[in-house]
Amino acid sequence: MKQFHIYVAVLVLFSACKKKAEKTVEVEEQSTPDFVVAFGSCNMSQEPNYFWDDILAEKPDVWIWGGDIVYADTDDVDRLRSIYAMQDTVAGYAKLRNEVPVIGTWDDHDFGVNDGGSDFAIKAESQQVFLDFMDVPQDSGRRTQEGVYASHDYEVPAGKVKVIVLDTRYFRSELIDDTDSKKRYKPTTDSTATVLGAAQWQWLEKELNGSDADFNLIMSSIQVLSGEHGFETWGNFPLEVKKLENIIVQSGAKGVILLSGDRHISEFSRAEVEGLSYPLVDFTSSGLTHSYSSFSGEPNQHRVGEVVSDKSYGIINLNIEEKKAEFKIMGDNGTVLQELKQSY
Repeated sequence: MKQFHIYVAVLVLFSACKKKAEKTVEVEEQSTPDFVVAFGSCNMSQEPNYFWDDILAEKPDVWIWGGDIVYADTDDVDRLRSIYAMQDTVAGYAKLRNEVPVIGTWDDHDFGVNDGGSDFAIKAESQQVFLDFMDVPQDSGRRTQEGVYASHDYEVPAGKVKVIVLDTRYFRSELIDDTDSKKRYKPTTDSTATVLGAAQWQWLEKELNGSDADFNLIMSSIQVLSGEHGFETWGNFPLEVKKLENIIVQSGAKGVILLSGDRHISEFSRAEVEGLSYPLVDFTSSGLTHSYSSFSGEPNQHRVGEVVSDKSYGIINLNIEEKKAEFKIMGDNGTVLQELKQSY
């Protein structure tokens, strides 16, 4: 009888173990992205940037400067050049530049004047200093055109990615001070007012119309969709916003995504655009070395999630075959501060 009880106990134990072994835990499989974009803005070369090693760890296919690469705010060309040179001495950035293609645009502080536009006296000279920093060859067409705008095409086994960097400084019309409220600027309905200028608009339309890329990323430097806060934004030129949306729709370009910086905060904005089969996302990533840590709120009808007021950078994982994009606001040591996923 004792042996029988032992046999039953062993049988029950074996049966329980077998049932336990048959249980499986389903883990969501993370697909490897076909193309990885890293970008950021608002970077003081004299301040520590703790993100360069984290950015490299993401194995990006490209790094995009979103503007305010340095804080110069000067009309002295030699001083401007020396401040850019200081950024080149930053060890972490030098390592990134040696391993990853670097492209990008400027904003006001590396352009040379806060909130500056078309009336900046040394904009032509500043452009050449910027192009020197970006290692643009002397025989490049960008050396003779007005403005630093450019397009870059990348091809991987899964498909193609186009990155368009805009110049929202060289041609931008004067901003209108808002004396009626506590906001800094107010929108203008002047049909002659512009963000990009005639030549750049024609160029952008041609780039999008002729694009066969699976994803088309547009770096604006200033925000496009968040237009209610009264600081610098495309929202100060609502007719230009509509023009941009129309060009995107009419071009038929696939997977258009907007990138921006400038604000010292990071956030996702998303809007439905008539005629576009997917929502238009504006991913703002700012800033790298300093941020609006005392941020207490501002209106943005297109915001998705919450504003991140910590220092951060942006990562975009593109899955070309599945037509999906994963947007991530990143903190130090690979911390994901917020993320958004979008299908196209």
